[in-house]
Amino acid sequence: MLRPVQLTLGSLVLVAHEPVHKFSKLSQESFTELHKITAQLEPALAKAFNYDKLNYLMLMMVDPDVHFHVIPRYAKAKNFHGLEFIDFGWPGAPDFHRPNETNAETNQHIIDYILPRWT
Repeated sequence: MLRPVQLTLGSLVLVAHEPVHKFSKLSQESFTELHKITAQLEPALAKAFNYDKLNYLMLMMVDPDVHFHVIPRYAKAKNFHGLEFIDFGWPGAPDFHRPNETNAETNQHIIDYILPRWT
């Protein structure tokens, strides 16, 4: 699902369907699904936004359920629907304190742009 706060253009959250609080507690089926989903999301984001790197961050500090923040990384600013998206942390860790401001309409445009590239 699209991360409502866009750290970088196309930031997602990959959430386990199982209500577990430890990665090691996921079922084998969830690990199989994780493999399938990552094999779909990486090329979809690459086609959509041509990222330079892709970070998977499992923090689980606010929401304890198993999930990853999927953060496309960009060496240079990206433009999308008239907005400039900057990767404020590049080339280091993503900067969670400096997101790119978006609204519901922009977020929907991002979703609509990714989905046709998701196979």
